[in-house]
Amino acid sequence: MLDDFIARALLGGAGVALVAGPLGCFVVWRRMAYFGDSLAHSALLGVALGILLSVDPTIGILGVCALFAILIVLLQEQRRFASDTLLGLLAHSALALGLIVVGLLETVRIDLFGYLFGDILSVGRDDLAWIYGGGAVVLGGFALLWRRLLAVTVHDEVARAEGIPALAVRLAYTLLLAATIALTMKIVGILLVTALLIIPAAAARRFAATPEAMAGLAALVGCLAVVGGIAGSLRFDTPSGPSIVVAAMLLFLATQGLGALLRALPAGPPRERP
Repeated sequence: MLDDFIARALLGGAGVALVAGPLGCFVVWRRMAYFGDSLAHSALLGVALGILLSVDPTIGILGVCALFAILIVLLQEQRRFASDTLLGLLAHSALALGLIVVGLLETVRIDLFGYLFGDILSVGRDDLAWIYGGGAVVLGGFALLWRRLLAVTVHDEVARAEGIPALAVRLAYTLLLAATIALTMKIVGILLVTALLIIPAAAARRFAATPEAMAGLAALVGCLAVVGGIAGSLRFDTPSGPSIVVAAMLLFLATQGLGALLRALPAGPPRERP
């Protein structure tokens, strides 16, 4: 029998992987890795403001990430600065501001290591309720947005010509991404949250024939990474969040090696025509 804290950790990690995997596919397709990283950096400011305002830090993270996501998308529409310049400016500013607010909270001690790198083994029942309740809302919104988001990703101008509100679709997706980051941070932390979005999706890409298949495989790879990471953390006494990311990376390398092996195998003798 598994200890209760390990069972909760596995359930929490699986819940996050089921949400992060499918959403991470669009992060990979749209080349938004730095975007997700920038959102994650703003999460510390959400933690500090949540504690300052005496509300659940998860609510603070969700609010700040949502505002930050909307600001990024609107500034990108202005096209006055390159996207990477805007993302770098806002990400580091939000992280620095978050650290300043944390420093001002003299009467409150904050576990920065836990927020930066996660602590999945401390997941409680309330955290599971947040993860599965919030995850169900995110996946429901993502399912409704899927076809339009896919059209915008394939060709933005064609999608606009067909009457799809590309800006609204992008805003909706970034809000879902912000919610996912808020749910994920407890598991792998601020500095590693983007890895859980990107690595499983990248690993699934080689073997997926359709976008839907890639989303499902990404969720599966994420769940396997959670199980492997927690097992490795318990076996070698390593931090749980980084262990999950390392497990995801090993799965990615395994898929690349398997893909290369399959390409190297002979196709077999040609079939005789009747």
